[in-house]
Amino acid sequence: MSKKNPTICVIPDTQVAPGVNIDHFEALGNYLVEKQPDYVVHIGDHWDMKSLSFFDEKKVGFESRDYQADIDAGNHAMDDLMTPIAEYNAGKRGKNRYEPTKIYHMGNHEERITRFRSEAINSRFRNVVTQDDFDLDGWQVEPFLKINKVAGIHFSHYFAAQMSGRALGGNAQYKLTKLKFSFVQGHQQQMDCSSETLNNGSTIRGLMAGSFYQHVEEYRGLQNSGEWHGVHMMYDCNDGNYDHSEISMNFLRSRYL
Repeated sequence: MSKKNPTICVIPDTQVAPGVNIDHFEALGNYLVEKQPDYVVHIGDHWDMKSLSFFDEKKVGFESRDYQADIDAGNHAMDDLMTPIAEYNAGKRGKNRYEPTKIYHMGNHEERITRFRSEAINSRFRNVVTQDDFDLDGWQVEPFLKINKVAGIHFSHYFAAQMSGRALGGNAQYKLTKLKFSFVQGHQQQMDCSSETLNNGSTIRGLMAGSFYQHVEEYRGLQNSGEWHGVHMMYDCNDGNYDHSEISMNFLRSRYL
Protein backbone atom coordinates (compact mmCIF):
# COMPACT_ATOMS: atom_id res chain seq x y z
CA MET A 1 0.00 0.00 0.00
CA SER A 2 1.37 3.41 -0.94
CA LYS A 3 -1.47 5.70 0.08
CA LYS A 4 -0.43 9.31 0.57
CA ASN A 5 -0.55 10.53 4.19
CA PRO A 6 -1.84 7.21 5.56
CA THR A 7 -3.35 6.47 8.96
CA ILE A 8 -1.40 3.94 11.05
CA CYS A 9 -2.60 1.99 14.09
CA VAL A 10 0.29 0.93 16.35
CA ILE A 11 -0.18 -2.06 18.67
CA PRO A 12 2.40 -2.13 21.49
CA ASP A 13 3.74 -5.26 23.23
CA THR A 14 0.87 -7.67 23.93
CA GLN A 15 2.79 -10.46 25.77
CA VAL A 16 0.06 -13.10 25.56
CA ALA A 17 0.50 -16.08 27.87
CA PRO A 18 -1.78 -18.99 28.79
CA GLY A 19 -4.60 -17.99 31.15
CA VAL A 20 -4.48 -14.18 30.74
CA ASN A 21 -7.54 -12.13 29.77
CA ILE A 22 -7.51 -11.39 26.03
CA ASP A 23 -10.93 -9.86 25.35
CA HIS A 24 -9.21 -6.58 24.43
CA PHE A 25 -8.17 -8.17 21.14
CA GLU A 26 -11.79 -8.52 20.08
CA ALA A 27 -12.38 -4.91 21.16
CA LEU A 28 -9.45 -3.74 19.05
CA GLY A 29 -10.65 -5.76 16.07
CA ASN A 30 -14.02 -4.03 16.30
CA TYR A 31 -12.29 -0.66 16.59
CA LEU A 32 -10.18 -1.34 13.49
CA VAL A 33 -13.27 -2.21 11.48
CA GLU A 34 -14.86 1.09 12.47
CA LYS A 35 -11.83 3.34 11.96
CA GLN A 36 -10.17 1.40 9.10
CA PRO A 37 -6.58 2.67 9.34
CA ASP A 38 -4.45 2.06 6.26
CA TYR A 39 -1.74 0.27 8.24
CA VAL A 40 -1.78 -1.89 11.35
CA VAL A 41 1.70 -2.18 12.86
CA HIS A 42 2.30 -4.61 15.73
CA ILE A 43 5.57 -3.70 17.40
CA GLY A 44 6.28 -7.23 18.71
CA ASP A 45 6.34 -9.44 21.84
CA HIS A 46 2.90 -10.87 21.12
CA TRP A 47 3.88 -14.40 22.08
CA ASP A 48 5.35 -14.12 25.59
CA MET A 49 7.05 -17.56 25.32
CA LYS A 50 7.56 -18.00 29.06
CA SER A 51 8.45 -21.66 28.45
CA LEU A 52 11.69 -20.54 26.77
CA SER A 53 12.65 -17.79 29.19
CA PHE A 54 16.35 -18.01 30.00
CA PHE A 55 15.82 -15.80 33.06
CA ASP A 56 13.17 -18.05 34.63
CA GLU A 57 14.49 -21.54 33.97
CA LYS A 58 15.81 -21.97 37.51
CA LYS A 59 12.64 -20.72 39.22
CA VAL A 60 10.21 -23.02 41.01
CA GLY A 61 7.35 -23.94 38.69
CA PHE A 62 9.28 -23.43 35.47
CA GLU A 63 8.99 -27.15 34.73
CA SER A 64 5.21 -26.80 34.33
CA ARG A 65 5.47 -24.30 31.47
CA ASP A 66 4.45 -25.59 28.08
CA TYR A 67 5.75 -24.51 24.68
CA GLN A 68 2.63 -25.48 22.75
CA ALA A 69 0.40 -23.72 25.28
CA ASP A 70 2.44 -20.54 24.75
CA ILE A 71 2.01 -20.81 20.98
CA ASP A 72 -1.71 -21.59 21.19
CA ALA A 73 -2.40 -18.67 23.55
CA GLY A 74 -0.82 -16.14 21.18
CA ASN A 75 -2.49 -17.64 18.12
CA HIS A 76 -5.88 -17.55 19.83
CA ALA A 77 -5.46 -13.86 20.66
CA MET A 78 -4.37 -13.09 17.10
CA ASP A 79 -7.47 -14.88 15.81
CA ASP A 80 -9.65 -12.78 18.13
CA LEU A 81 -8.06 -9.65 16.66
CA MET A 82 -8.60 -10.69 13.05
CA THR A 83 -12.09 -12.22 13.36
CA PRO A 84 -14.03 -8.89 13.36
CA ILE A 85 -12.24 -7.90 10.14
CA ALA A 86 -12.98 -11.27 8.53
CA GLU A 87 -16.63 -11.03 9.55
CA TYR A 88 -16.86 -7.48 8.18
CA ASN A 89 -15.38 -8.60 4.85
CA ALA A 90 -17.61 -11.67 4.48
CA GLY A 91 -19.51 -11.36 1.22
CA LYS A 92 -17.86 -8.04 0.29
CA ARG A 93 -15.77 -7.48 -2.81
CA GLY A 94 -13.22 -4.99 -4.07
CA LYS A 95 -13.13 -1.58 -2.45
CA ASN A 96 -15.89 -2.53 -0.02
CA ARG A 97 -13.51 -4.82 1.82
CA TYR A 98 -11.23 -3.60 4.60
CA GLU A 99 -7.75 -4.92 3.90
CA PRO A 100 -5.09 -2.88 5.71
CA THR A 101 -1.39 -3.47 5.29
CA LYS A 102 -0.46 -5.44 8.42
CA ILE A 103 3.16 -5.35 9.59
CA TYR A 104 4.50 -7.48 12.44
CA HIS A 105 7.87 -6.78 14.07
CA MET A 106 9.41 -9.74 15.88
CA GLY A 107 10.29 -8.87 19.49
CA ASN A 108 12.82 -10.23 21.93
CA HIS A 109 10.20 -12.64 23.34
CA GLU A 110 9.69 -14.27 19.92
CA GLU A 111 13.46 -14.23 19.55
CA ARG A 112 13.61 -16.69 22.45
CA ILE A 113 12.86 -19.35 19.82
CA THR A 114 15.85 -18.30 17.73
CA ARG A 115 18.11 -18.36 20.77
CA PHE A 116 16.81 -21.79 21.81
CA ARG A 117 17.39 -23.19 18.33
CA SER A 118 20.93 -21.78 18.21
CA GLU A 119 22.12 -23.83 21.19
CA ALA A 120 23.76 -27.11 20.19
CA ILE A 121 22.11 -29.01 23.03
CA ASN A 122 18.70 -28.20 21.48
CA SER A 123 19.55 -29.19 17.91
CA ARG A 124 17.14 -32.16 17.99
CA PHE A 125 14.23 -29.74 18.49
CA ARG A 126 14.94 -27.48 15.50
CA ASN A 127 12.11 -28.99 13.46
CA VAL A 128 9.74 -28.76 16.42
CA VAL A 129 10.44 -25.36 17.99
CA THR A 130 10.08 -22.79 15.22
CA GLN A 131 8.67 -19.33 14.56
CA ASP A 132 6.62 -20.96 11.81
CA ASP A 133 4.22 -21.90 14.62
CA PHE A 134 3.13 -18.26 14.89
CA ASP A 135 -0.15 -17.56 13.11
CA LEU A 136 0.94 -14.56 11.05
CA ASP A 137 -0.75 -15.31 7.74
CA GLY A 138 -1.40 -12.06 5.92
CA TRP A 139 1.15 -10.09 7.94
CA GLN A 140 4.37 -8.61 6.57
CA VAL A 141 6.81 -10.04 9.10
CA GLU A 142 9.94 -8.07 9.96
CA PRO A 143 12.85 -9.87 11.71
CA PHE A 144 13.87 -8.88 15.23
CA LEU A 145 15.44 -5.38 15.21
CA LYS A 146 14.97 -4.84 11.48
CA ILE A 147 13.87 -1.23 10.94
CA ASN A 148 10.88 -0.74 8.67
CA LYS A 149 9.91 2.73 7.44
CA VAL A 150 6.37 3.90 6.64
CA ALA A 151 5.66 7.53 5.66
CA GLY A 152 9.06 8.58 7.01
CA ILE A 153 8.47 6.91 10.42
CA HIS A 154 10.93 4.22 11.48
CA PHE A 155 9.48 1.20 13.29
CA SER A 156 11.33 -1.49 15.25
CA HIS A 157 10.75 -3.45 18.45
CA TYR A 158 13.51 -1.33 19.90
CA PHE A 159 16.54 0.61 18.67
CA ALA A 160 20.03 -0.41 19.66
CA ALA A 161 22.91 1.72 20.91
CA GLN A 162 25.49 1.67 18.13
CA MET A 163 28.51 0.81 20.27
CA SER A 164 27.00 -1.87 22.52
CA GLY A 165 24.14 -3.31 20.47
CA ARG A 166 21.95 -3.20 23.57
CA ALA A 167 18.58 -1.49 23.68
CA LEU A 168 19.01 2.27 23.66
CA GLY A 169 17.87 3.55 27.05
CA GLY A 170 16.38 6.80 28.20
CA ASN A 171 13.13 8.64 27.53
CA ALA A 172 11.64 9.47 24.13
CA GLN A 173 13.35 12.86 23.93
CA TYR A 174 16.78 11.35 24.58
CA LYS A 175 16.23 8.66 21.97
CA LEU A 176 15.02 11.22 19.45
CA THR A 177 18.23 13.20 19.99
CA LYS A 178 20.37 10.10 19.50
CA LEU A 179 18.49 8.56 16.57
CA LYS A 180 17.81 11.81 14.70
CA PHE A 181 14.75 10.40 12.89
CA SER A 182 11.09 9.78 13.66
CA PHE A 183 10.66 6.44 15.40
CA VAL A 184 8.16 4.13 17.07
CA GLN A 185 9.29 1.34 19.36
CA GLY A 186 7.95 -1.13 21.91
CA HIS A 187 9.89 -3.08 24.55
CA GLN A 188 9.30 -0.59 27.39
CA GLN A 189 5.90 -0.64 29.10
CA GLN A 190 5.90 3.04 29.96
CA MET A 191 4.46 5.20 27.18
CA ASP A 192 6.40 8.33 26.27
CA CYS A 193 6.44 10.62 23.25
CA SER A 194 8.40 13.63 22.08
CA SER A 195 8.77 15.87 19.05
CA GLU A 196 11.32 18.31 17.70
CA THR A 197 10.99 20.89 14.92
CA LEU A 198 14.18 21.28 12.92
CA ASN A 199 15.65 24.40 11.34
CA ASN A 200 14.46 23.26 7.91
CA GLY A 201 10.86 23.29 9.14
CA SER A 202 10.43 19.51 9.30
CA THR A 203 9.31 17.74 12.47
CA ILE A 204 10.62 14.47 13.88
CA ARG A 205 8.68 12.52 16.48
CA GLY A 206 9.55 9.74 18.89
CA LEU A 207 7.06 7.29 20.43
CA MET A 208 7.69 4.61 23.03
CA ALA A 209 4.37 2.83 22.62
CA GLY A 210 3.78 1.28 26.06
CA SER A 211 1.87 -2.00 26.30
CA PHE A 212 -1.39 -3.64 25.31
CA TYR A 213 -2.33 -6.25 27.89
CA GLN A 214 -4.53 -6.45 30.97
CA HIS A 215 -2.51 -8.73 33.24
CA VAL A 216 0.31 -7.74 35.58
CA GLU A 217 3.79 -8.96 34.70
CA GLU A 218 5.45 -10.40 37.79
CA TYR A 219 8.89 -9.08 36.89
CA ARG A 220 7.62 -5.50 37.04
CA GLY A 221 7.49 -5.62 40.87
CA LEU A 222 5.12 -3.91 43.29
CA GLN A 223 6.15 -0.31 42.64
CA ASN A 224 6.50 -0.26 38.86
CA SER A 225 3.17 1.41 38.22
CA GLY A 226 4.21 3.50 35.22
CA GLU A 227 2.76 1.20 32.57
CA TRP A 228 0.36 2.51 29.94
CA HIS A 229 -2.04 0.11 28.22
CA GLY A 230 -3.62 0.87 24.87
CA VAL A 231 -2.94 1.44 21.17
CA HIS A 232 -2.02 4.48 19.10
CA MET A 233 -3.57 6.07 16.04
CA MET A 234 -1.28 8.14 13.85
CA TYR A 235 -3.20 10.32 11.39
CA ASP A 236 -2.00 12.22 8.31
CA CYS A 237 1.42 10.55 8.40
CA ASN A 238 3.88 12.35 6.15
CA ASP A 239 7.68 12.57 6.14
CA GLY A 240 7.97 11.49 9.78
CA ASN A 241 5.26 13.77 11.17
CA TYR A 242 1.69 12.87 12.15
CA ASP A 243 -1.24 13.68 14.42
CA HIS A 244 -1.16 11.38 17.45
CA SER A 245 -4.13 9.91 19.35
CA GLU A 246 -3.82 7.62 22.39
CA ILE A 247 -6.56 4.98 22.57
CA SER A 248 -6.58 3.53 26.07
CA MET A 249 -7.35 -0.06 27.02
CA ASN A 250 -10.27 1.09 29.19
CA PHE A 251 -11.80 3.04 26.31
CA LEU A 252 -11.53 0.12 23.89
CA ARG A 253 -13.04 -2.40 26.31
CA SER A 254 -15.87 -0.09 27.38
CA ARG A 255 -16.87 0.97 23.85
CA TYR A 256 -16.03 -1.94 21.56
CA LEU A 257 -16.99 -5.14 23.41
